[in-house]
Amino acid sequence: MKFLLVGATMGLALISSIAQAQDIEAGKAVFRKCAACHNADTDANKVGPTLRGVIGRTAGTSPNYSYSQAMKAAGAAGLVWDEANLTEYLSDPKAKVPSNKMGFPGLKNPDEVENVIAYLKSIPK
Repeated sequence: MKFLLVGATMGLALISSIAQAQDIEAGKAVFRKCAACHNADTDANKVGPTLRGVIGRTAGTSPNYSYSQAMKAAGAAGLVWDEANLTEYLSDPKAKVPSNKMGFPGLKNPDEVENVIAYLKSIPK
């Protein structure tokens, strides 16, 4: 019985890691929608700020990027890009930070949001 339990536990761990890898790969594919304006694998800004290391960053604080006053104010008020805040922002940027300058209307599929966050989390800082 112990072997069955250990085997089942190892199997679940393997399935979990495979599912996570698929989420990251799916997120990388979703990120193509963002890549025209954002980098994720370098510190270089484009039309939008780099998203490398965005998880845990205070809004409006990526170096050498000219943020809107709305994004700077959101950061000054304590907005930090954790998973919950990114989920809200990526779903509807103008609702989360009104008057920000990002023109993208957001990702409407919750799976895409979750996967792109998994991808952003996977990128080394």
